[in-house]
Amino acid sequence: MPAFRSRLSPGRLAILSALPALLLAFPAPAEQTVRQFDARAGKWVVRRIDNARLAGRLNAAPIAARNVAYAGEFKAGTVIVDTQKRRLFYVNGNGTAREYVIGVGREGFAWKGRERISRKAEWPVWTPPAEMVSREAAKGRILPASMEGGPENPLGARAIYLGDTLYRIHGTNEPWTLGKAVSSGCIRMANDDVVELFDKVDVGSLVVVR
Repeated sequence: MPAFRSRLSPGRLAILSALPALLLAFPAPAEQTVRQFDARAGKWVVRRIDNARLAGRLNAAPIAARNVAYAGEFKAGTVIVDTQKRRLFYVNGNGTAREYVIGVGREGFAWKGRERISRKAEWPVWTPPAEMVSREAAKGRILPASMEGGPENPLGARAIYLGDTLYRIHGTNEPWTLGKAVSSGCIRMANDDVVELFDKVDVGSLVVVR
């Protein structure tokens, strides 16, 4: 992968430093209405999320996202996952990419390849696959058949589904695991970061996992 380096000018750094004050001046609404697919009912439903429960460190990455130089082969809109560096790059198309810290698959669950984004979901319902349920049960941990979206959900604020696989790029309720190899193959991001990425990508966008 081509070398990446910081491309933020002093002016842009000043703008970024002012963002916290701007966010305080224009706070998020107390509640957010989201549309989710209820796997148990087999239909789409509308739910409300209490944004007050999302405030603070549980949604921020331990390393802030940044713009870096990119001169590689992939076009704008491509997502590149570097599992060795534990970084995800979104190609901006102007000679830069947006870099995020991520969590990746632990030993025995790592993978690589190319997939297209097949679906996007806000506050997704988590339905653990049968093999995960069995694996965790052997350890004495009983997983739910499914869990509604919300701050306690392991998939976090957003999920980006990859092809017809069980893998997703998703948020997390455990941001301290970012930068580590701990997942069952999915790509974890901080909730703040995955919301940003979610708004950038489209269904059909290419995701390259290396």
